[in-house]
Amino acid sequence: MDEDMNEGPGAVVDVVLPCLDEAEGLAWLLPRLPDGTRAIVVDNGSTDGSPDVAREHGALVVRAERRGYGAACAAGLEAATADVVAFCDADASLDPQDLPRVTGPVLAGEADLVLGRRRPEPGAWPWHLRFANAELARRVRRRTGVRVHDVGPMRAARRAPLVALGLRDRRSGYPLETLVAAADAGWRVAEVDVPYLARRGRSKVTGTPLGAWHAVQDMSKVLAS
Repeated sequence: MDEDMNEGPGAVVDVVLPCLDEAEGLAWLLPRLPDGTRAIVVDNGSTDGSPDVAREHGALVVRAERRGYGAACAAGLEAATADVVAFCDADASLDPQDLPRVTGPVLAGEADLVLGRRRPEPGAWPWHLRFANAELARRVRRRTGVRVHDVGPMRAARRAPLVALGLRDRRSGYPLETLVAAADAGWRVAEVDVPYLARRGRSKVTGTPLGAWHAVQDMSKVLAS
C-alpha cells in the first residue's frame, strides 16, 4: 500500500530500495541519487524511523506487509511507473552515483537486463560470502548459459517485461529468479562493474545464521525449478 503518493514528475528511472531498518544508509544514499531518478523506498517493517528519513529526502514510501526481500522488491515494482526500473540495496553498500552504469544499456536498448558486478573495497565482502557468490554464479552459468559472475542487488530492466516474467519468490531468491527467468525468456543480459562498499548495519540475509540458511534454501529452489 502506498503511504506517499508523490508521483515523481520527470523521473526516467524508478529506483526500488527494499528497506528494513536502514535509516543510516538511506540518509547517505538518497541525496546521491542521479538526476532523472525517483526513489521508491519499500518499508518491510522498520522500527528505526527509516520511512521518515525516506520522506524527508523526497522518496516515495511504500509498505510491504509481507516480510522478505522479494516481497519488498515486488511491492516496489508494482508501485513503479517509470519505463525502466532499477533495484539497489538501502544499506549504503552500493553508491547510487553508479546507477547510470547499470541503467544506461537498458535505456539505450542495448540490453534487457543489466546486473552490477560487485567489485569490493577492502573489508566490504568477507571471503566466505565471495566464495559462495562465485559458486552460485558458476551454477547460474551452467543452468542458463549466461556469462555472469555475480548475482548482485543492483540491476535494471524495463518495467513491463519485468512484470510479465511473473516472479514468485518473496524472500532472498528474488534476484536469482529474475536472472534465471530473464535468461529462459531469451533476454539480452549484460554485466557491468560497480564498486561495493562496507554496508552500514548488519545484513538481514547473510548477517545471521537463519538468514544465510534461508538464502541457500531459496536460491537452491530457484535453480532446481
